[in-house]
Amino acid sequence: MSDADRMFALAQTIKAWGRELGFADIRITDVDLSHREAGFAAWLAKGYHGEMDYMAAHGMKRARPAELVPGTVSVIAARMSYLPQAGLPDWRERETARMQDADAAVVSVYARGRDYHKVIRARLQQLASRIEAQTGPFGYRVFTDSAPVMEVALAEKAGLGWRGKHTLLLNREAGSMFFLGEILTDLPLPADAPASAHCGQCSACIDVCPTQAIVGPYELDARRCISYLTIELKGSIPVELRSLIGNRVYGCDDCQLFCPWNKFAQATTLSDFDERHGLGDASLIELFGWNEEEFNRKMEGSAIRRIGYERWLRNIAVGLGNAAAANKDGAAIVAALRARADDASAIVREHVAWALGRHGV
Repeated sequence: MSDADRMFALAQTIKAWGRELGFADIRITDVDLSHREAGFAAWLAKGYHGEMDYMAAHGMKRARPAELVPGTVSVIAARMSYLPQAGLPDWRERETARMQDADAAVVSVYARGRDYHKVIRARLQQLASRIEAQTGPFGYRVFTDSAPVMEVALAEKAGLGWRGKHTLLLNREAGSMFFLGEILTDLPLPADAPASAHCGQCSACIDVCPTQAIVGPYELDARRCISYLTIELKGSIPVELRSLIGNRVYGCDDCQLFCPWNKFAQATTLSDFDERHGLGDASLIELFGWNEEEFNRKMEGSAIRRIGYERWLRNIAVGLGNAAAANKDGAAIVAALRARADDASAIVREHVAWALGRHGV
């Protein structure tokens, strides 16, 4: 058997192992992302990355996997569905209804279970260990949203889907409700063909974005994105954007909820992403009542914990302030806000004061 035949056979085996480990699909690509460098540089030049300094810290290394991990010639790109089984089949209708309930605390679906970084990294490491058992020692590194890697660009080139107008990866059979991960390796594996794009004239994601963060097809101004504002931003949320956030307290799924392709979203096969601590049904007042010990305990092993208790309260205070626009009976909300009016955190106090002002207090 020739070396090329051995690598082809290994690639097929890797894909089968990936499915056994809970990945929805595994594809392979080379490391040439030169076609993405100019667009990335322009995005940075516009300041669209906001306070995410790490996006610019490594220069073009983000688009050059072989510079990040010397010796890399192939990328094993993986996607893993995260929509809980319990969420099907009417998950979009249920999530849309919660966004319209001013008392509800809306947490992005992906963040309601275990921290995906830990789950995917562990599974990719298991896959790498299986490869090593067959090939012997080889060079590799495992990543998932944790290093200067252009994950969507690599996944797109590998054929896992195409980049949607909201900048997320879309797949004809699975929508966009999945995570991405990669193994950068020195194995010369055969590359798969890229997928073709299928957004057509649709602009649903652009039209529905509450803060108009999708400034044009395939272009996101992260500084306006609710996911950025509630997760990445460390200080005060800009006043002019607070009323647009509604009741979203961690992340935002709007562009995915209204994307037609997500009628094909697939449920995960892993229990890791099952909802924990009632985060799919919790109210703003309930979550605002957690003390710091309770937050740290309940969010142990969750992606949410990384924002910390201060930003958690900041986000919920904004949601409580926005409940005023729904003409809800605000007595309980005002009482909850007043209980934190003298919070030790200046950021929390500022957002609580804003929220009370929305209630006319």
